[in-house]
Amino acid sequence: MALITCRNLAFAYEGNRAVWDLNFTVEKGDYLCITGENGSGKSTLILGLLGLKTPQTGSIEIGEGLKASEVGYLPQYKAAEKDFPAGVYEVVLSGRLGKRGLRPFYSREDKRIAAENLERLDIAALRNRCYRELSGGQRQRVLLARALCAAGRLLFLDEPAAGLDPLVTADFYRLLEEINRQSGLTVIMVSHDIPMAVKYANRILHLRGEQLFFGTVPEYVRSKAGREFLGEKNREKPGS
Repeated sequence: MALITCRNLAFAYEGNRAVWDLNFTVEKGDYLCITGENGSGKSTLILGLLGLKTPQTGSIEIGEGLKASEVGYLPQYKAAEKDFPAGVYEVVLSGRLGKRGLRPFYSREDKRIAAENLERLDIAALRNRCYRELSGGQRQRVLLARALCAAGRLLFLDEPAAGLDPLVTADFYRLLEEINRQSGLTVIMVSHDIPMAVKYANRILHLRGEQLFFGTVPEYVRSKAGREFLGEKNREKPGS
C-alpha cells in the first residue's frame, strides 16, 4: 500500500478552485518534487497533505501506518525568521517538541537525535552560535535539522531553497537526495526550480492548477510538460 494516495483531489478558497483533478501516489522512500509556476497550487497542496486544509472534493488516504508524529515540515522561509534570537542547538532541539507529549523536559533521546542531526548536516560546529548570526545557507541547514528531528518517516518541504544563491541551492538539493537515499526517508518537496527537481528527485508532480504530469523523472523529461518547461538542453537526467 502507498504511503499517500490522492484521488480526484481539489482544494479551493472561498469556492474558487486553487488546484483540482489530482490523482497520484507517494511510495515509501520516494523523493517527490511538486513543481510548477507561481500560483499553480503547489503550496496549497502541501497544506492539504499536511491536514491543514480540507479538500473541496476527493480524498487523501494515508497508508503504511503513518502517524502525524512521524512527519516533519520545513515551511517557506520568511525573512523575519533570520532575527530569531536563539542558539542553533535550541532551534534544532525544538523539532522534538511534538515527540515530548506531556513531559516538561526534553529526554536524553531527544538530545541525542538533535546532536545526530547537527552532525548529519555538518553544522555541529555551529551548535553554540546564535541563529541570527548565520548565513542564509547555514540557517536553512539548521531549519532542515529541526525538521529532521520531527520526521521519522516523511519530510515535507515548501520551497526550501527560495532566496539562496545557486551554489547553496544545488548543495541543498544534493543534501536532501543523500538523506533520502541513505536513510530511506520519504521526501515531498515543493519547488519551482524544475531543472534541479529533475536532477535530484525520482518522481515529479507538475501542476498548473490541474495536474499536468505525474510519474518518474525519465518519463517526465520525455513528456509534453517536460519538453515545454525543460527545453532540449535539460531533458536528460544523468543515469536515466
